[in-house]
Amino acid sequence: MPAYTTAQIRNIALAGHAHAGKTTLVEALLFKLKLIGRAGTVEEGNTVSDYEPEEKAHKHSLFSSVVNFDHEGRHFNLFDTPGFPDFIGQTLSVLPAVETVAVVIGADRGIQTMTRRVLHIAAERRLPRMIIINKIDEHADTLPALVNALRETFGRECLPVNLPSGGGKDVVDLWEKSDGAVDFSSVSEGHQALVDQVVEVDEELMSKYLEQGSLTPEQLHDAFEHALRDGHIIPICFCSARTGAGLDDLLHIMANLCPSPLEGNPATFLLGEGAAAKEWHPEPDPSKPAVAHVFKVTTDQFVGKLGYVRVHQGTVTATSTLYLGDSKKPVRLGHIYKIHGKETKEIDAAIPGDIIALAKIDELHFNGVLHASHDHDTLRYKAFPMPRPMYGLAVEAKSRNDEGKIGGALAKLADEDPTFILDRVAATHETVIRGMGELHMRVALEKLHNRFKLDVNTKPPKVPYKETITAKADGHHRHKKQTGGAGQFGEVYLRVEPLPPDFVDPETGEHGFQFVSEVVGGTVPRQFWPAVEKGVRQVLLEGAVAGYPMTGVRVALYDGKYHEVDSKEVAFVTAGRKAFVDAVHKARPTLLEPIVHLEVTAPASCLGDITADLSSKRGQVQNTDYLPGDMIVLHAMVPLAEMTNYSSQLKSMTGGQGSYVMDYSHDDRTPPNVQAEIIAAYKPKAEEE
Repeated sequence: MPAYTTAQIRNIALAGHAHAGKTTLVEALLFKLKLIGRAGTVEEGNTVSDYEPEEKAHKHSLFSSVVNFDHEGRHFNLFDTPGFPDFIGQTLSVLPAVETVAVVIGADRGIQTMTRRVLHIAAERRLPRMIIINKIDEHADTLPALVNALRETFGRECLPVNLPSGGGKDVVDLWEKSDGAVDFSSVSEGHQALVDQVVEVDEELMSKYLEQGSLTPEQLHDAFEHALRDGHIIPICFCSARTGAGLDDLLHIMANLCPSPLEGNPATFLLGEGAAAKEWHPEPDPSKPAVAHVFKVTTDQFVGKLGYVRVHQGTVTATSTLYLGDSKKPVRLGHIYKIHGKETKEIDAAIPGDIIALAKIDELHFNGVLHASHDHDTLRYKAFPMPRPMYGLAVEAKSRNDEGKIGGALAKLADEDPTFILDRVAATHETVIRGMGELHMRVALEKLHNRFKLDVNTKPPKVPYKETITAKADGHHRHKKQTGGAGQFGEVYLRVEPLPPDFVDPETGEHGFQFVSEVVGGTVPRQFWPAVEKGVRQVLLEGAVAGYPMTGVRVALYDGKYHEVDSKEVAFVTAGRKAFVDAVHKARPTLLEPIVHLEVTAPASCLGDITADLSSKRGQVQNTDYLPGDMIVLHAMVPLAEMTNYSSQLKSMTGGQGSYVMDYSHDDRTPPNVQAEIIAAYKPKAEEE
C-alpha cells in the first residue's frame, strides 16, 4: 500500500498560455526538492515533463504530462499542460483528474487567450482555481497593474496570498503573517482582504471575527478551503521559476491550502441508461468497490498502450480484476505504475485520489470507466464537451505500400487526442483529419512520421457542407426492369418536408431525419418499407444536389405499387432512392455551411484591419472586449470555408502578435452565388443520373 493516505494527496494541474513558464516552474520545483541534480531548460530539450521528440523540436509543451513528489507530508501529482490554444484538448482532458487548477501567468505577457479560457472552464466544472504569477524578478514594475487587471477581468475574489519583496527577489506570506515589507500594497492590507473574503462563507466564523477582531490561520483553514471550492476566492501567488523566488511559499500554499481528494468537489458520474440516468458521486473510501476513470491514453514504444487513470473510489491493486464500462468480460490489471515524466515505476496498490497508469490493456479508451461491481455496468463519467475540431486536412499516403497502414496509425493518434478526429468523407471520397489548428495538424503529422515512419500528402479538404430542403414536395419513381425470367418492379410515392434544426426523432433518437409510412390498403406491402427507407438513406449519405450529406428532412411513404412476382427488395431500394431525389429537387433544396465562432486576441491598433478582413470573409463581428495592455478580444461568426490560411493572415496583420481560437457554432444557409458554384461543380455518378 502507498505510504500516504487520500487526505495527503494533492492533485494539481498547471495550465495557462504558452511562454508563461509552466514547464520551467515544474523543473524548478523538482530541483528545489532535490529530485533532480540540475534544472533542465525547454531550450535544451532536457526537462522532465517535455520528453516527446515533437516537444523537443518545437521547444514547447505539446502534450500533458505528470510528475509526482512528496513535500511537507503531502503526496503531489502535478500536471504540466500545453499553453497553445491548438492543444487545449490536452489540458481539458486532465481536469477530471485534479482537485485544483493553477493558472500560470507570465508577468511579461499578462492575461492571454488560454488564461481566460482555462479559468472560465475550470469555473464551469466547479474546480478550485489559483493563479501563479511567474517571472516576478524580471518584471516587478508590471505586477500592481497585473493584479488590478486580474481583479477587473475575473472578479474581486482574485486576491494575493503573498506579495513580492525586494524587487521580486523574494515573497512575503499574507496568510500567516500580517506585517512585513513588500514591493506594493502592504502585508496588513493584503491579510485583511484575505480574511474578509474568507469569513463571508461561514456566518459563525464571521461573527467570531467581528467579536474578536482577528482569527488564526488554523481557525480560517476550513473556511478558506470552502471558499476555494465555491470559487469565492482565487488565490494569487508570486514566484520566479528562474531564480527560485517564492517557490518555498508556493509549495507550502499548495500543500496546506489546496484541497485533497477528500475535500475537493466530487467528480460526477452518470448511472443508468439514456434519460433515466442519474448523477452518481464516488466516495473516496479505500474499502468500497473500486471505480476509476481513464483520462488519457498514449502509446509507449517500450510499454505499449498506456492508460492514465484517476482512482475515485476503492483500492486498485496489481491483482485487481475490473470491468471496463458495460463489458461483461473482466480485465486483469497485472501491472500498475506511477508516472514521473517519461519514467514509470511499478507499484502494488493505489488508493482513492491516486494517479496511476495501466499498461497493455488494449480495451482502454479515453473517458472509459473501470469498476469492480456489476452494479456499475451502466456507469460512465459525465464528460464535459470538448471543443469541436474545425481545422481539417485531406490526407493520402505518399507511398502505395503505406496505404494500408495510414488508417490504423491515424486511428491510434485519434485514440490519444480527444480533439483529433479521423473522418472518411463518403461524399468527397477523402480521408480527412481534423484538429484545433494548423500547429495541431503539423504536430500530428510529425508524430505520424516519428512514431510510425509514415508520410502523407496533404491538401485543404472540401468544406463539409450539408444539403437540406426548404419546402414540402412529392416525389415519384417507377422502377421496372425486365431481362428475361423474373424481373424487378417497384413503384414509390414519397412526400418530403423540412424539419427544424434541432429535431430529434422520438422513436429512434436520430438527429435531423425521420422516416414514416403512411401507406394504407397495402399498396406497398410492409416487408418493402425498410427497402424504401434504405434507398432514401443512400441519398442522405451521398446527397441529391451537390454530393453532400442531407439533414433536416422528414420523409413519408404514402403510396406505391408492387407486383406479386417481380417485386423485390432491390427494386424498392432503387425506387425509394430515385423518388426521394425527385422530391428533393422539387422541395427548393439548399446547402448549409458550417459557421464557426471566432475569438481573436490582438493589439488594439490592429482592430480596423481585422474587422475589415473578416467582413471580406462574410464574417459578422459580434462584440469586442478591451483588455489591459492595449489588447482586444474580438468575437465573430465566420463561415468555415473562409478560414483557410487564417493563421498566416492574422500574423501578417498583427506583426505576429495576434492569436485566435475557433469552435463550431451552427450551420447556416450558403449564399446563392456560392451555392450555385458548388452545385455546378458537382458531377454525380452515372447511376445516380
